[in-house]
Parts: sequence; C-alpha cells; structure tokens
Amino acid sequence: MKLLNAAGFLVLVPTLMPALDPLSTSLFMGGAAVAWQLFLPGSWLNCRVTECCRMRDTLNISVLKTDLKQKVFGQHLAGQIVLRALSANVYSGQPKKPLVMSFHGWTGTGKSFVSSIIAENLYRPHIARRRFVHHFSTVLHFPHASHLHLYKEQLQNWIRGNVSACPRSLFIFSEMDQMPHGLIDSIMPFLGYRKEINGVYYGKAIFLFLNNAGGDKITEFALDYWRKQKRREEIPLKELQSLMSEEIFHDKNSECLWAPTSQACCFALTPFSLAGGFFHSQLIQKNLIDYFVPFLPLEYKHVRKCVREELRLGGHLEDEDLMTEIALAMIDYPSEERLYSSKGCKTVASRVTLSV
Repeated sequence: MKLLNAAGFLVLVPTLMPALDPLSTSLFMGGAAVAWQLFLPGSWLNCRVTECCRMRDTLNISVLKTDLKQKVFGQHLAGQIVLRALSANVYSGQPKKPLVMSFHGWTGTGKSFVSSIIAENLYRPHIARRRFVHHFSTVLHFPHASHLHLYKEQLQNWIRGNVSACPRSLFIFSEMDQMPHGLIDSIMPFLGYRKEINGVYYGKAIFLFLNNAGGDKITEFALDYWRKQKRREEIPLKELQSLMSEEIFHDKNSECLWAPTSQACCFALTPFSLAGGFFHSQLIQKNLIDYFVPFLPLEYKHVRKCVREELRLGGHLEDEDLMTEIALAMIDYPSEERLYSSKGCKTVASRVTLSV
C-alpha cells in the first residue's frame, strides 16, 4: 500500500511543478526522490531506515577479511575458507544450494567468535542481526532426547518461516557434537540442491555448525608439524581437511551419547570425542556439508593477543607483565612441551577481570 501511495504521489509531480518556483521545485523533487527510495522495498534508504535482509549490498568482503585478520588469532586456515565460501555464495545470483559450513576445533579457538563476525558483517545494524541471525544452542534448545519429534517439527517450521521472510537468513548451531541423534536430519531437505520447496527458495540461506568434535585430531596434526620444526602457516589445508573427513565418517563414538549400548561406551568418551547425532546424520552421508573448517589450537602468542584485546576492550592500559603471566598460565598442552592452551582463549576475560 505504501508503494502504491508513493507511485500515485509521483504521478502527480508533473501537474504540480508549474505552480512552484525553481527552488521549491528542486526541494519538491528531492523530497519525492527520498520518498520513493523510502517506500521502495529493498532500496538502499529503505534498508537504512527499516529492517532489511538484503545481504549482497551490505557484505563487504574486504571489511570481513580485515576483521578476521585483526580480531581472530591463529586461525589463518579458517579465515581463508570462510572468505572463499562467502565470496562464492554471496556474489552468486542464484546459489544452487544453501551455504553449509561445519566448524571444528577445541573450545576457545574462535568458532563462535568467527560466527559472530560473519553475522556482524552480513547485517550491520544490531536490530537486523537480531531478526535475521538465528542461533541454536543444542544444550539450551534441544536438551531432552525424548522430545525429538517435537524438536524436529519446531526446527523445520522455524527455518521455513524465517527463510520465507528473509532468503538471506543465517542459522548457527552450536554444540553440534551433542545434537540428539536424528534431529539434524530433519532439516536435510532445506540444504540440498533444490530450486524450491513448497514455493520457498533456500539457496541464499547460510548454515554454520559448530563442533568441539575433531579437535583432538586437528591438534595432533598441528603438534606433529611443530615437532617436525615446520611453521604453523605451512600446514596443508587439503591434508588436514582429508584427515577431518576421515575422522568424521569413521567416528565410532557417535551413537554413545544419545543411544548408549553400554556404560563402557559412554564412560570411554572424552570431551573432544563426543559426536552426538551429527556425525551419523544424512547431512554427512549425502555430502551436504560444503566446507569442513579446522580451527587450530592456540599457542602462547595467540593467547597473549587475546589478553591484550581483552584489556583494550575493558579500557585498561596494556600491562606486559600481566599479559605474559596470564598467557603462560593457560599454556598447558601437551604436558611435556606445553605448547597449546587446552581452553584456547575461553577463560581470558575472567582471568583479566580478576587481575586488574
């Protein structure tokens, strides 16, 4: 209705102009142009004033690249993949399928942080991010395996409804390694190569799956490279991704968490080997994950940068001794070499708070 009113208003412009002096005419035409931009759905001004989900015009790859480089420490491989994936998806007129990325690595290595940076760059205004970015926590939103059928229905309806409202919706699933078995399969139809499903096009949606699972393998691979006296930056991405794929497809513990066959099976699990219902899902078997993104373990120099950034954000002066003290205290793996932080930068904020 607003668009029709604006159109009718502009139709009257030629008949009204003769009655106006040149200055008034200029102001009148300028106002008419603003009104047209304001009421035109998806226009640049409409997107500034109202909530707009157009991502192609708001995502600046150069800015995203700078954010990842300056704010995320020690994750050059993850940064490369994310930039490549988003560039290909965003600037494709009609992607053949939604972009699906699975983030893997130890806790505190930056998986959630990178997800938030992606969201911030896709939708600059906070109110837009709140509406078009959807974050699901497995522990919070799907806590009971007995409610699996209800969760499936709710999840399908939520994704269908939000993609209908905004094709460029972003969905983030954390703790995927604890996902109830069979739940994630319910969204499989939305992730495949389909033009539309019941009139809804899903090709522009983006799905991010965050996992701690696979972190041990990634760390072992990085540690082996270090022991060979090779630089972290020399780690071959293809070889690491191949190792991750093999780990995911051959995981033997993935049924223990939600469908244990024996107590021994579940007691044998470690925090980094839990795979939940994700790794036996049809998403994996049918190759619907576009990118497996490895997050490397963080070294002393990376944790130190985290401490510096936390001090800066808190309005504190850089304290070299404090940065060194906190970073050294967090480097604890493996016990012999003490090269990595098993918690990444997860507890940096609380340590800084207690120390300043």
